[in-house]
Amino acid sequence: MKLKGADILINCLLEQGVDTIFGYPGGTVLDIYDALYRNGKINHILTAHEQGAAHAADGYARVTGKTGVCFATSGPGATNLVTGIATAYMDSIPLVAITGNVGINLLGRDSFQEIDICGITMPITKHNFIVKDVKELADVVRKAFYIASSGRKGPVLIDILKNVQVDECEYVPEKPEKYKPLPVKKEKLAAAISAIGQSKKPIIIAGGGIISSNASPLLKKLYEGQDCPVVYTLMGKGCIPDGDRHCMGMIGMHGTVAAAKALMNADTIIALGTRFSDRVALNRDMFAKNKTVIHIDIDNAEIDKNIHSDIHIMGDLFEALTTLLPELEKADRHEWLDEAAAWKAEEKLKKDTNFLAYKIIHTASKLAPKDIPVVTDVGQHQMWTAQHYRVDKPRLFCSSGGLGTMGYGLGAAIGACFGTGKPAVLVRATVALT
Repeated sequence: MKLKGADILINCLLEQGVDTIFGYPGGTVLDIYDALYRNGKINHILTAHEQGAAHAADGYARVTGKTGVCFATSGPGATNLVTGIATAYMDSIPLVAITGNVGINLLGRDSFQEIDICGITMPITKHNFIVKDVKELADVVRKAFYIASSGRKGPVLIDILKNVQVDECEYVPEKPEKYKPLPVKKEKLAAAISAIGQSKKPIIIAGGGIISSNASPLLKKLYEGQDCPVVYTLMGKGCIPDGDRHCMGMIGMHGTVAAAKALMNADTIIALGTRFSDRVALNRDMFAKNKTVIHIDIDNAEIDKNIHSDIHIMGDLFEALTTLLPELEKADRHEWLDEAAAWKAEEKLKKDTNFLAYKIIHTASKLAPKDIPVVTDVGQHQMWTAQHYRVDKPRLFCSSGGLGTMGYGLGAAIGACFGTGKPAVLVRATVALT
């Protein structure tokens, strides 16, 4: 059937299972909004600002595991998305940002509200597209969603010229191509299996990759089978219940004392889906000194970038752990786990919980239903929340980790609400000026 480009776009979004879009309309996307209205099958959330739309799409993606979608017009509308796109890029969040642009006859002439948004976002997207011909539109949309949700997930931008939205061409529906990660071969894991088996005091560092690959159930089998402590990064919060006896809390600059002590006394680090950022590995020379480092990550660029690994495996964590677990013998390391648990108990006794901020966050954690998301803005309250708000399930903690985006919280909380269909807890801070 023959459709206008704007209608093709909406139909392609429906192909991908999109049910919610966050955006702010403007001149170069009015045809897209008309098509959205005509179709009536996708819920559109009007935000007060395009940056809020990007953060909302981000929050939606974090709690659902689906690709978030946001709309913006050309020029300042498109550039207002940049901070939200960069936030998603740093935290490996699947997102498709769709912008309008001037018609092809005005392109490259410094026309009103014309901007090279593809050039601007090139360093902060997995890929971006400018669509100049309506015949390319459907394929581009399908590719964008595949790229955003495959491998190490991240944002993709599609810039659609005004003429493409009104031009017509044949549209043929297609089923979306689903990403199937390559299986990790047993022989690639042989060295890791041997090292874990010989280790007396292993520790697992669980990063955001565990949540991204939906591997939390496999992580549970790993730490229970190996009877070892687990620490998580900010992006990994929720991959192991905070109340689990194996959990020592967050690692790094703002982490727990128990996590730091457990890491210092471990002989083997099993790093899963983490990039050893400067907030985790503060002193790169000392962080893993005299320890065997096993690093499993889907992105080869992260291997040996910050911390040298003795054994590294590139691959999807779900696939890697699926292959690894049957090859590991069950271990009894109760003495090592008891030692780590004692540090955790000692820290709990010594911690001053009379500090008002701790009390507020701890009380909110106790009162809030356990299946609703908690979202933080950025600042000291972000770290207090990571330390004191109990999260026992993946995809219930949303925070800007890599970019540290102030103003992230409200938009992301709105996205999290629409993604879960439930209220969200938003932790923000205000500064009193005297």
